[in-house]
Formats: sequence, structure tokens, C-alpha cells
Amino acid sequence: MFERPVGTGERAVLVHIEFPQANSNEQSEAQSEFYDLAMSAGADPLSFIKGKRHRPEPKYFVGTGKAEEIKELVQTSQADLVLVNHQLSPAQERNLEALLQCRVLDRTGLILDIFAQRARSHEGKLQVELAQLRHLSTRLVRGWTHLERQKGGIGLRGPGETQLETDRRLLGMRIKQLNKRLDKVRKQREQSRRSRQRAELPTVSLVGYTNAGKSTLFNQLTKSSVYVADQLFATLDPTLRRVELPKNQAIVLADTVGFISDLPHDLVEAFHATLLETREADLLLHVIDAHTENRAKHIAEVNSVLEQVDALDTPQLLVYNKVDLLDGQQPRVERDDSGKVLRVWLSALDNQGLELLLQAIAEIFSQDRVHKWLKIPPHAGQWRSILFELVDILEEQYNDSGDWLIYVETTKRQFDKLLKQTGFSELLIDD
Repeated sequence: MFERPVGTGERAVLVHIEFPQANSNEQSEAQSEFYDLAMSAGADPLSFIKGKRHRPEPKYFVGTGKAEEIKELVQTSQADLVLVNHQLSPAQERNLEALLQCRVLDRTGLILDIFAQRARSHEGKLQVELAQLRHLSTRLVRGWTHLERQKGGIGLRGPGETQLETDRRLLGMRIKQLNKRLDKVRKQREQSRRSRQRAELPTVSLVGYTNAGKSTLFNQLTKSSVYVADQLFATLDPTLRRVELPKNQAIVLADTVGFISDLPHDLVEAFHATLLETREADLLLHVIDAHTENRAKHIAEVNSVLEQVDALDTPQLLVYNKVDLLDGQQPRVERDDSGKVLRVWLSALDNQGLELLLQAIAEIFSQDRVHKWLKIPPHAGQWRSILFELVDILEEQYNDSGDWLIYVETTKRQFDKLLKQTGFSELLIDD
């Protein structure tokens, strides 16, 4: 939709600018991650241009001199596109394309392209298209200046609207349509969650930085064959499987999309339906690459996205993966002073420590069960129906007043949620 230079190749020049706010470790990882993003998108990197600035330059982001350097390199190497490891404004993107005479893609556009390639399910494709259109809508004014004119010609004269206004209106209509479809998906997911709750199967979601090994761990625990690759965003569409735990317990395990630093807000918004699996989960397995030096930063980035989808309060178990790459480290379970499980160290690739993880999950859910008596008055039969849908009923009696006395068992999180949403606190009977 942009008036862009013609060209369909993937020969790319990569551009990264260092700013004084980040330390050398973070800069090194940012460059490595950017290179992996380019490779994951299918690009053929020709060269990597780096520079330093105190702040972005308004016109080109990279500065006039650096822009000329990139232009010369694009011409000599016959590159098809330039990838910039930063978020460009619509004006900066257009100015660079006008100067370089080739396509320019910023970090957000690159991630969106990878997501478009990875989406397989109907839901995933809808979410990616929504994110792309939201991103594109911010670039209409600057990107489509060649369309800023009234329609003309025989039969087309009159009040009318500019082509830009027409396209903006059509874009808005498509976004509205996608939101309606995703609302339907959310309702379907909600029905699935209720079915799992009725079956008393706790849901455990795998979350973590991209390429931390979530899908490998998922496959080992579920004996599945979810697509695994040593690349960013290998998994996009969520997958759910039943997993048997020790002590005759079972869970539903969900593999979700990986997170990354500066994950585009449009993507978080568009994938809200998918990420609800994390908010509604009973436990999050936060998978961490134990081998990377920046694991603390990765943990913070994941928690930042979880906060955006209101999932930060969901209980977490930290799973340090790739222990096989660390010298002198063995699979183990770490506990706090009271004996509560805090972390599990394992290697999903080598199938080491998985039994420890399953035991830790079973232990957490064993400790998390609550047993309570509730008194439901005769006129509140709908509350009794809700209980039968969402919790395990162990015993039911009647008193002389005709009240139902119901003994329930459920997870502490689910019980607290019931109290908050339905006001069952008024019905509690002291044990």
C-alpha cells in the first residue's frame, strides 16, 4: 500500500544504533537478537552497520552521515531492503526509503512479518492481520501522500472524498470486522476454559522469552510433536495437551507464543485472546534460558507483557532450562526457607529433570486445594448451579430452613476468584 520501490528479494542490510542508556552486554545481545530476527524472517544479511548516537535524529533516525553510508552500501551490494533494529516513525521510514530507494523495515515491521509467516490457525492469522493493519494505520498519512487528492474523471466528480480518506475508512472497517471475529474466538476459548474447570483440570501455561525452549519442554512433557526450531517465534499458535502428574493428578498444559524485548504493543493487543490463556491459568511455568547472561532482563521483559494482559498475579514457577550448557550444574529443585518450591533447573533437550518438574507441579497443586462449606438459601439456586459448574462438590446437605449446605473443593485461586465475582463470602460457614 506504500508507494515503495519495486523489489521482492530478501538481500538485507542490517542497521543498529547504540544509545548510552544500555550497557555493552545489553547492546551485544540486542545485536545478536536482531540478527536472529532477520534470519527467522528469511532475510539474507549482507552486512551489519552500527553507529552511536545520544538520541534519534528526527529525519532519518540514524543521522544524515550514517544514512549516506547506508545508501552507498545498499547501492554497492545491490540490497533489496534495509532492516532497522529500532522503531521508526512513519516519516522516518518514508524519508529513508526515498533516500535509499529500497524498502525499509523497522523492528516492529520485522516482527510482524515473522508472525505472518508463522501463523497457521485461523485465529492466529486473524490476530496477525489485525496487528498489521493497526501498524499500517499509523503510516497512512505519511505513506500515502501520493493519494492525497480528490477522485476525478467522468462520473467521479463531485463532493467525494480523497483516496486517502477512502482507504482509511476501508481499513477501519476491516479492523472492526477482525475485532468482531476475535470476539467470537474469545467466547469459544471461554467455553473451553469452563469445560476444563468443570472437569477439575488445572491449566498450566508455558511462558517465557522467545527461544527459551518452551516448545521442546512441551513436547517432552506431553509426548507431542509441536514444531520446534532454533529460531525466534517458532511457536505462534497455542497448543493444549493433557499431562499426567504423580499422585493421580492431571493438568492441561498450554504452549504459548514467546515474548521478546520491545514486543510491539499492537501485537500484545491483537494476541489478547491467545494471551488470556496465561491470565486464566492456575499456574505459569516461566521458562528461562539458564545459559544466557541476560536472563534477569528476559524475566523482566516477560513479566512486563504479563502485566499488560493482567496475568502478573498468576502464580509462577521458574523453570531454568538448558542446564546442560552450564558447567557443574545438575537438575534440581530450589525451595525457600519454608520448603515451598521456587525454581526447577532442568534440560528439556536432554530429558533431564522433567520428573522433578512434574513432582513440583503436583506438590504445588496439592498444597493449593481448599475445602469450604457454603450455605445457599433456597431463592439463590443460580449460585448453586455456578458452584456445580466451577468447583468439585464433595457433599451436599439441607438444614431445617431449606438452605443448601455444600462442601466444596477447588484451588485457592479459583475459590478467591469465586468470592470476588459472586459474593460467596456472605455464604461462607466457619469451619
